[in-house]
Amino acid sequence: MVLCAVRRQLLGSSSSCGAWASRLLQRQSRGCVYSSIHGFSQEEIREKLQAFPGGSIDLLKQESGIAVLTINNPSRMNAFSGSMMVDLEERDGMKMCMFMQNTLTRLLRLPLISVALVEGRALGGGAELTTACDFRLMASGSVIQFVHKHMGLVPGWGGAARLVRIVGSQNALKLLGGALKVDPELGLRIGLADGVLEVPQAEQGAGTLLQQAETWLSRYTKGPTPVIQAVKKVVLSGRELPLSEALRTEKDVFGTVWGGPANLQALASKSKHK
Repeated sequence: MVLCAVRRQLLGSSSSCGAWASRLLQRQSRGCVYSSIHGFSQEEIREKLQAFPGGSIDLLKQESGIAVLTINNPSRMNAFSGSMMVDLEERDGMKMCMFMQNTLTRLLRLPLISVALVEGRALGGGAELTTACDFRLMASGSVIQFVHKHMGLVPGWGGAARLVRIVGSQNALKLLGGALKVDPELGLRIGLADGVLEVPQAEQGAGTLLQQAETWLSRYTKGPTPVIQAVKKVVLSGRELPLSEALRTEKDVFGTVWGGPANLQALASKSKHK
């Protein structure tokens, strides 16, 4: 499982973890939206983006089974640099757009459950990134804002399409057309935020907020890994496929867990519904 944390603080850097995160997303090539048949070369845009260094996407794997991806570029208020886009997998217009749509689509389609933890401000591309996670948690005092209109743009990383599915077309129009600042209260009201976490006092330790998020996420990730992955697959197919195809996918996924270890163990223990 993964906790996708959008944080203003600087966590411990780990280049090997960042490389692992990049390889993990690269392996999800089947989840890409664009390929060579669309005139798109992943390697070409990677090379161009690498020319704009700075920051990193850091990965911390924990014994709990939760991993933390951290946007780490404090000198630029955690704005994305070219090399950070490559790690996660502005200047080349349409190709940059295609690259980031592929990257965030693969993130959304990973066979795990993710949550974006927003502290401080998630603006523009940061706001789009939050929509590529399954859940969003906002710290008290945080803001999500699609500021693209102020720059004469619309979202290009898939944020608009995902936003419509999350909050509906009317709310999406308001957020994009008005470039509204979404605080935790508004986020909860329209369904953009799934929960609000109180920022701990300094004496409680900097990690407390992240621990709150991990505890929140654990209620959805607790259980046999194959079953949690199957849950993600059937939800993903229901969201992205026509009904008839989603039903067939659900049947196929059901077949992978029916009679499996978790199912047999539950039957043997005569597990009761709670």
